[in-house]
Amino acid sequence: MILATIGVALACCGPAAAQVQTYMGDVVPLSGYSYGGPYVYLFLTGPNLPVNGVALHNINLRADQGEFTVVPVDSDGHWEYKWGTGDVGGRLDAGVYTVWVVDGPNDRSQLGTADYSTISVELSVPSISAGFPVQPGQPPQPGTMDITSTPDGATVMVNSAFRGVTPLTLSGLPPGTYNLSLSKSGYSILSTPVTVESGSDSEVTATLVLQTGSIAVNTTPPGAAITLDGTGAGVSPATIRNLTPGNHTLALALTGFETRTMTVQVVGDLTTIADISFLPPATVTTLPPTTPAPAPAPTRAAGLVPAVFGGLIVAVIVCGRKKM
Repeated sequence: MILATIGVALACCGPAAAQVQTYMGDVVPLSGYSYGGPYVYLFLTGPNLPVNGVALHNINLRADQGEFTVVPVDSDGHWEYKWGTGDVGGRLDAGVYTVWVVDGPNDRSQLGTADYSTISVELSVPSISAGFPVQPGQPPQPGTMDITSTPDGATVMVNSAFRGVTPLTLSGLPPGTYNLSLSKSGYSILSTPVTVESGSDSEVTATLVLQTGSIAVNTTPPGAAITLDGTGAGVSPATIRNLTPGNHTLALALTGFETRTMTVQVVGDLTTIADISFLPPATVTTLPPTTPAPAPAPTRAAGLVPAVFGGLIVAVIVCGRKKM
């Protein structure tokens, strides 16, 4: 029997629910009980994912190809896994997803002989919101703007002027509407108008959206097996999408050629082109052994006889004696 429960990180204590609504990028703690073996096998289905599921830790790994997120079960039958929805090897779209918890390595098409449970997770697009309490009848007084963001450290611009980084409290603001903009390296810029009422505290909460990039891989000849950061990513030519910004290790293997490995930098909202030409492995040509050429025969000049002494050639002049 498998029992699966769900909660949201930083949520208040209380009974676990089988369904939750959260934002993309949040960490969703999953847990439950299983008495069918030492492991449970997790996979995910949902918008724009393969019908038979993918691994939770890397949505590029297909469950129907034997790839799962494997979680150990302790001696009491309990298991738990913290699913970081922003760290899955790509970007998930907004929508309702199903987490499948199975007692064996069975994908969605092979659940007829398996014991399993499901968890429903609705992921929403991160947003920015602002609000303030209404205090009618108060004389005009300066107001305050309390700004927080996930993650912290976002640059705060108010009416195009830098005011600091989050978390940030701006006090002494004249009543009115302000153009607030939050930015952080690697994340998309969020902007919203914020109204500050007289003597009120306007609270602004923002969840930044992580920028992702792509790598377009082209090889000559085509058909190379692509591995990105140690995980299979298809066959060239191919475009690998929804990658976190930064350096990634790209390896390409093609039968009959030497494997190529390189570091590729991914930039948010851009596609990096990787054009690779394979070179055949170096060959060594063996030449037949050479025979030293014989030394040239000494040349005898008239009246000159060469003689060799200790490696030196000495010319000996032979003189004939005329008979009297």
